[in-house]
Amino acid sequence: MKKIVIFILTAFFSAGAFAATPIPPDRVEVYYFHGTHRSKTCTNVENVSRNAILTLYPVKVKRAEIFFKSINLDEKEGAALAAKLHIKGRTLIVIRQEKRVDLTKKAFKYASDHPDKLTEEIKNAVEGLLK
Repeated sequence: MKKIVIFILTAFFSAGAFAATPIPPDRVEVYYFHGTHRSKTCTNVENVSRNAILTLYPVKVKRAEIFFKSINLDEKEGAALAAKLHIKGRTLIVIRQEKRVDLTKKAFKYASDHPDKLTEEIKNAVEGLLK
């Protein structure tokens, strides 16, 4: 009986029943790095950026061609990723392979009072990297 269960589980896993969506090597990554203590503007930057990506690129997000991730710099994993990407503080960045667009200044300028402008800046950055 034990051998049958092992055989079924092996067949199940090798058939790819739990296979994850493959990650394209040239995907667009949008990261928002922040600290634990956050201002209203900081939270707005995250919310506007996340909504922009999910609204503008729902199919690409589903296919893992574009993703948004909020990273806490005060956590171990966040600090490690920040070091790898050479990020020093609060940052909104769009990356594709070796190319990157830093939207931090525009993000903090537009997130609270002109979120549509920040959405447009994110769209321009993503579209520019997809060319």
